[in-house]
Amino acid sequence: MSETSTAPVVEMRDISISFPGVKALDSVSFRMFPGEVHSLMGENGAGKSTLIKALTGVYPIDSGTIVLAGEPLSVNGPAQAQDAGISTVYQEVNLLSNLSVAENIMLGREPRRFGLIDWSATRQRAAEVLAGLNLDIDPASPLSSHSLAVQQLVAIARAIDIRAKVLILDEPTSSLDADEVAELFRVIRRLKDDGVAILFVSHFLDQVYEIADRLTVLRNGALVGEYRTEEILRIELVHKMIGKDIELLERLETRSKSLDSTDSAGSAPYLAAHEIGRKGSIEPTSLAIQQGEVVGLAGLLGSGRTELARLLTGADRAETGTLTVAGSQRRFRSPRAALKRRIAYSSEDRKREGIVDDLTVRDNIVLALQSDRGWFRPIPKRRRDELATSYISALGIRPADPDALVRNLSGGNQQKVLLARWLAVAPRLLILDEPTRGIDVGAKAEIQRLVANLAEEGMSVVFISAELEEVLRLSHRVAVMRDRRKVADFVNEDVTVGEIMTLIASGSEDDTDAVATTVGAGA
Repeated sequence: MSETSTAPVVEMRDISISFPGVKALDSVSFRMFPGEVHSLMGENGAGKSTLIKALTGVYPIDSGTIVLAGEPLSVNGPAQAQDAGISTVYQEVNLLSNLSVAENIMLGREPRRFGLIDWSATRQRAAEVLAGLNLDIDPASPLSSHSLAVQQLVAIARAIDIRAKVLILDEPTSSLDADEVAELFRVIRRLKDDGVAILFVSHFLDQVYEIADRLTVLRNGALVGEYRTEEILRIELVHKMIGKDIELLERLETRSKSLDSTDSAGSAPYLAAHEIGRKGSIEPTSLAIQQGEVVGLAGLLGSGRTELARLLTGADRAETGTLTVAGSQRRFRSPRAALKRRIAYSSEDRKREGIVDDLTVRDNIVLALQSDRGWFRPIPKRRRDELATSYISALGIRPADPDALVRNLSGGNQQKVLLARWLAVAPRLLILDEPTRGIDVGAKAEIQRLVANLAEEGMSVVFISAELEEVLRLSHRVAVMRDRRKVADFVNEDVTVGEIMTLIASGSEDDTDAVATTVGAGA
């Protein structure tokens, strides 16, 4: 495919959109060609989601034009955009968990017979779509019975079942493991061969460089440029995205690696879990966390990282083992009970277990603190304003408006609001499950720097991330999970990503023991 010989399937010209106090897009132009994968790159808040929502009719445009297949396009919502041939899968799974897999895939397009839904044909068609993704799941099964990763694939299956000219995938791999990503890329390449234009939005640079033909970079609501992927170096791309050198990440890595976790080696851990487990969730596991220590949990999706975090904080109840906090044995029956002991848990699912869409930034920040105080002891308005203003400033939340509805913020800024909420309760142990998933390089650096600062000030942190480089950059100690059990636990000194990957991929306990011994010796 060459843009010199093929007309764009979609072209957005000089698009501008403003919200109260914010210029979200400023004369941005964007184009996609048939049979290409195009990545939209930029920091959170750069305007990527706004541009997508303008194309799909979620947001009206203030000025500019949109052309689809050579014809002017004007849509008043996603349904009209879908009818025009534009199908979208957003970053946060937006399906109906109370319905079946088949009902979610075929919703609104169910085959009918004599005016009634033909459920047999509906399930058959859904099975065919799932088979195209190599997903071996029962179309009649409830969506709620499946993992977040499978739900994401169901959302993609629903999108590709529509005969789309343009398929928009907004962070489609954020909840997928390596095998699922490979399968998704196979489907993307097949659709590309069929002439579909695919907009692939991701913060995983490796994935972008693997799948994308072309990149468009936005920064602060403005167009930076359009580039062939093969013609722009990664470090140059990062520089264009964040508008500054990558030295911030390099300084953070240098400082984090210099942190010494051996100072507290002889002291009692702040939290010690001994053989805690839950049938069907995670095998009995032990983990100790020192004051001021960052412990990274590494492993693939489904390895047991999140399950361990939920047992440590009472989100799920342990059926075996004991938990000791500050020298006293505890049994948490809920996250609120853990919060009473100054242990805060930030879930990986910020949409359902984190932010409250209809509340303001201020209300979201003070939510946990108000719950801890009790609803009959309201936080004074002046104190709420002080807390919101200080954390908005300290974390660089954009826009810097405490009255803004949190649903209107970018993913990275929503994540910062969640961090502000937990920091407001002054925890002694903060458990962060995928705090940088789906956010840009600049926001990642800011959150990573915050974690390092908190540890320096004496806070303990459990840091869970699918990005092994991130785990190694931040952690004093790393625990590796595989198949719902801990397979290694060692001090992070000169440990490489390759060594962690070997531990994760080892096929037997003997292999794991051998690699762990080697890593421990190197540490």
